[in-house]
Amino acid sequence: MKSIRVLVMGCGGVGRQLLEHIISCRSLHAQQNLVLRVVGVCDSQSLLLVDDVSEMELNDEFLLELCRAKSAGSPLSSLRGSGKFHVFENFEVKEKVIDAAGLLGSSSGLAVVDCSASSETVEILMQAIDLGCCVVLANKKPLTCKIDEYEKLVSKFRHIRYESTVGAGLPVIASITRVLASGDPIFRIIGSLSGTLGYVMSELEDGKLFSQVVNAAKGLGYTEPDPRDDLGGMDVARKALILARLLGWRINLDELKVESLYPNELGPSSMSTEEFLNRGLQSLDSYMADKVRGASLKGNVLRYVCVIEGSRCHVGLQELPKDSPLGRLRGSDNVIEIYSRCYKKSPLVIQGAGAGNDTTAAGVLADIIDLQDLFL
Repeated sequence: MKSIRVLVMGCGGVGRQLLEHIISCRSLHAQQNLVLRVVGVCDSQSLLLVDDVSEMELNDEFLLELCRAKSAGSPLSSLRGSGKFHVFENFEVKEKVIDAAGLLGSSSGLAVVDCSASSETVEILMQAIDLGCCVVLANKKPLTCKIDEYEKLVSKFRHIRYESTVGAGLPVIASITRVLASGDPIFRIIGSLSGTLGYVMSELEDGKLFSQVVNAAKGLGYTEPDPRDDLGGMDVARKALILARLLGWRINLDELKVESLYPNELGPSSMSTEEFLNRGLQSLDSYMADKVRGASLKGNVLRYVCVIEGSRCHVGLQELPKDSPLGRLRGSDNVIEIYSRCYKKSPLVIQGAGAGNDTTAAGVLADIIDLQDLFL
């Protein structure tokens, strides 16, 4: 039976769902002569780590208790005294994660899984890889750091997986990697990579007001608590940067052209979330209706997309033919079109649910399993 020891950073929706997936897949993995052993879990303040990472693991009953506690808003430190593990806090967290990486990286191996939303995990991840460990990412921010740090992080490419950073569980990264590995140069990528903005744009086609659609999306749980986090386009920009760098582009996030769907005067520094929802959004209704109408008169639809082509990496609104894969998009699915020498006239199209804790966590788990040949 092959073992993969796992340390999970981040106990939000994706991190908790991952732990639950690991537990629910025990019998499946046993059929594959594989077992995943969770040796540690971090939240934003604490690290819960077994006493002996080489011999011990957190059992399933305790992991479910941990998930329940975090779902209820309790910190990991509230579980102190519940088993044979230590709780480390603040500055000790980084030190102890690296200690575990050093011990296991030189022996049986460790998968450090970043399910956080932090930009401060880069140093830990780079050290873990240097120590012989593997890294799996759902967190986009380490991959969108400065180009020099990014290149260090991905330099041992066999030891890192990050499929879930773009399109959640969709095989976007794997598909692009396979096309490039075959010697088929990709010259254009265009995609709708935000479930929130995909839903908003397709709903506008029915003549609904922008403010009405955004509020509906918030009610459905598609948006962040402050919808401007979605409407600003930075989440799509990070995904676009990951794809551009996968193609070999040495660029940074601030070099991308990103079109926000709201002006600066409606930004967080100018008005509260409540004011934006009640007043700010309505001021955009006429502008967005004109954009949708203008596209329709040409037989097109409006989509919020990333375009990577030539020397251009652009994120924003674009008119597209109604009968194209992106033009036919309805609802919150992600769609990406990949054009290469082999896929020149008929692009490689990937479509499906591109968001959600369950889908993202499933993609993370698949990435962990994909690394099994690197473990003893």
